[in-house]
Amino acid sequence: MRKRVPAVRRRRGARRYLRRVILAVEGSRTEPAYFGLLDSLSVTVKIRCLKSHDKSAPLHVLKRLKSWIQNEDLALSDAAWLVVDRDTWSEFDLEQLHAWSCGDDRFGLALSNPCFEYWLLLHFEDGTAIKNPMECRRRLRIHIPDYSKHLEVKYFDRIRVAEAIRRAELRDSPPCTDWPRKPGGTTVCRLVKRILEAP
Repeated sequence: MRKRVPAVRRRRGARRYLRRVILAVEGSRTEPAYFGLLDSLSVTVKIRCLKSHDKSAPLHVLKRLKSWIQNEDLALSDAAWLVVDRDTWSEFDLEQLHAWSCGDDRFGLALSNPCFEYWLLLHFEDGTAIKNPMECRRRLRIHIPDYSKHLEVKYFDRIRVAEAIRRAELRDSPPCTDWPRKPGGTTVCRLVKRILEAP
């Protein structure tokens, strides 16, 4: 009588991400923290932030992303975005970022005017009458009293993210073709929609 051999069960490997989104960000804490939270909301996208490490000028941000693309394989389903603030950067620098972002359908530029915290503020309110980064952070602390560039997932669930996208799009009407020129605008909503959309 032949000995019965137990069936071999094939272990399922980790699910392969369908898309990767590579971000070169200006900030070293807030932006990576926010996009880390978004990464946890999606099962079809893997987000990787290339942090600033004290080199936050727009052309340094662009250089980091170009270097990553040169050394890695950017698949057709992947995306590579620059995430910067308007701050006091020159039009010349921002035009170079915008020109680069127009060079490939997988590339993009997400700019907040005056700062990334403006995008965060839109998760809670309409963000009207914002003139500078200090005002933006003051208003953000009304909604997140302990805000100090550290973000908690409880403040940024899918419902609030959808509200931020809606508010940003309302303020971006008609849609800008490059970046918001006046304080109180952001194109981060375009990046976030791309991250959260179905593959």
